[in-house]
Amino acid sequence: MLKFWKMNGAGNDFVVLDNRDGENSLSGAQIERLCNRQRGVGADGLLAVEPAQNGADFRMRYYNADGGEAEMCGNGARCFGRFLNFLHDGSLEKTTFETIAGVITAEFFGENVRVQLSPPFDLKMEATHVGDANLTAHSVNTGVPHAVVFVDDLPGLDIVKVGAATRYHDYFAPKGTNANFVQVNAPGDLSIRTYERGVENETLACGTGMAACAIIHHQLTGAASPIKVTVAGGDTLEIGFEHLGDDRYENVTLLGPADFTFEGQLTLDF
Repeated sequence: MLKFWKMNGAGNDFVVLDNRDGENSLSGAQIERLCNRQRGVGADGLLAVEPAQNGADFRMRYYNADGGEAEMCGNGARCFGRFLNFLHDGSLEKTTFETIAGVITAEFFGENVRVQLSPPFDLKMEATHVGDANLTAHSVNTGVPHAVVFVDDLPGLDIVKVGAATRYHDYFAPKGTNANFVQVNAPGDLSIRTYERGVENETLACGTGMAACAIIHHQLTGAASPIKVTVAGGDTLEIGFEHLGDDRYENVTLLGPADFTFEGQLTLDF
């Protein structure tokens, strides 16, 4: 039997496994089936707790809904942090865990979790143009690659069409990118929608995408930290950062909810 928990961070949802004993060895096909919303538990991705390998407290493994392992996930990291605190009966004030993108620190404030992301890199302003409207895409890697496109009518955007065109644009080949579309409500106040690589559809939230949008917004306007970001799921989160000049940032943080949905057990017969 496979015991699992279902969690969500601002609507970005995950299957979570405690694999500290190393007994759960799932194939990409099994992870894809678990994340399937019609034939499995249903999730944007899967998180697994494993023993640390390089000096942190734990190791986070993250898999997209297509079964492929990814470098990082911001909302997943917040859920992962709260799950670690749950495993320790709520006694943790802070913890660290390793990801492919680097070591993440999580702090706990009731049901909210703040994670410190790895420093962003590969910032490129006006990287390319996408879509029929010749929209300008900026880009930055906040743990995973993100394109950021500012639009005037976010609710009316055909995000599947324009998101896929951005995600698979030749500029971002061969691995592609996540695609974020942003409307500025006021300086330091954004609304975003995200088309996620590996999910191949819109998700209700994306933590590293929020960080990417906040950094690009700061580059364009000088808006002060923290920047508020409202996601498609309706939650408003805060992105903090320190700007060191030019394209250099550090202490990038993401603060928002991380919630338990349910827990269960299933037999893996696939």
